Amino acid sequence: MKIPQNSTSVSCNKRARPKKTMVSVVVSAFNEEAIIEANLKRLCAYMDSLSNQYKWELVIVDDGSQDLTGVIADKFAIGKKNVHVHHNFTNMQLGRSLQTAFQCCKGDYLVTMDLDLSYSPDHIEKLLNKIITSQAQIVIASPYMRGGEVSNVPWRRRFLSKWANKFLSLSYKGNIHTITGMVRAYERRFIKSLNLKATDMECNAEILYKAQLLRAKVLEIPAHLDWGVFKNTGKRRVSSMKTFRSIGGSLMSGFIFRPFMFFIVPGIILLLISIYIIIWIFINTMAIYPETLATSPYFDDQFSNAVAAIYKARPHAFFVGGSTLLAAMQFLSLGILSLQSKRYFEELFHFCTTIYKHTVDNSETNRKN
Repeated sequence: MKIPQNSTSVSCNKRARPKKTMVSVVVSAFNEEAIIEANLKRLCAYMDSLSNQYKWELVIVDDGSQDLTGVIADKFAIGKKNVHVHHNFTNMQLGRSLQTAFQCCKGDYLVTMDLDLSYSPDHIEKLLNKIITSQAQIVIASPYMRGGEVSNVPWRRRFLSKWANKFLSLSYKGNIHTITGMVRAYERRFIKSLNLKATDMECNAEILYKAQLLRAKVLEIPAHLDWGVFKNTGKRRVSSMKTFRSIGGSLMSGFIFRPFMFFIVPGIILLLISIYIIIWIFINTMAIYPETLATSPYFDDQFSNAVAAIYKARPHAFFVGGSTLLAAMQFLSLGILSLQSKRYFEELFHFCTTIYKHTVDNSETNRKN
C-alpha cells in the first residue's frame, strides 16, 4: 500500500520559507518635470532587480510643484499598485514632505533618496544591507567618510558642504561625517516614533539630534555623490543651498546639538585672554614696585602707585583685560544655564517620545484590527 505524504511536514516547510522584508523608497519632488519620469523609471527598474530579496513600494511626494511634475508622477503611477503619489498644494519644503511620506510608508525600512539621483540607485541595497545586518535605526550614505567620493560638484558648494558637516560633526556625539545628507535608511518604527518639527533641510540634522537623545544606533556607509548625471539631461543643476542660508542653518543645527558649546568655548577663550593680561599687569606692577617704596610707608599706597604707573603707560591693557573677564563670566554663565536647560529638555523629550510612540503603536494596531 502506498504511504501518503506527510502533510504536516509540507506545512512546516511552507512556514519555514522566509518572509520578504518590505521596503519603502521615498522621494520628494519640486519642479522636476525635466527628470522625474526617467528617474522614476530608473528607481523602479532597480527595485525590481531586488524583488527576490524585498517587497517594495515607491512613495512620491509632489511638494507643490508649479510645473507638470505632479501630472507626470500621477501618470507614472497608473497601473502600478506599489507606486503612490502624494500632493502638497503648496511648497511645504523638504521637512514637511518627508514627514508626510513617513506617515504613509508601509515598509519595515524606509530609504530616502534625492530624485535627481545624484546618489545612484545602487546605494539603496548598500543601505538596506547595513541597516538590516547591524540592526541600526539609521544608516547614512556619506560621501565625506573614508571611502566616499564627490564628483562634478562646484568647488564652492563642495567646500561649504564639507566644512559645514565637519563643524556639525564636532557638535554631534558620534563618528558621523555627513550630518546634512538626506540619502538614508531608517527603521520604520523608529522614524515614525519621532515627533519632527523642522520644515526645511535642517530636518536631517533634527532627526540625528533626536536619534542621539534616544541613544539610537546611527551608522554610515561610503557613498558617491555625483552631479555629472545632469550632463545628459540638458538640465543645469542649481544648488538650493544658498551661502548665507547654509551657514546660518549649520550654525543653528550645531547650536541644537550642543548649545552650551557656543558659550563655554568662547567663555574659556576669553577667560584665558583676560588671565594672560592680568598676569602681565601683575608682573609689570611688581617690576616697578621697588621704585614706589619711597612714595609712602604703607604697602597699599605703594602698590596702588605701581598699578597707576602701569595704567598710565598701558591703559588699553586694563580695558581689554577687564572687558574680556566680564565677557568670559557672561559666556560661562550662559553656558551653564544652556546645559541645564538642555538636560531638562532631554528628560521632557524622552517622556513625550514614549507617550507619542505608544500612541502611534496603538493606532497602527487598531488599524490592522
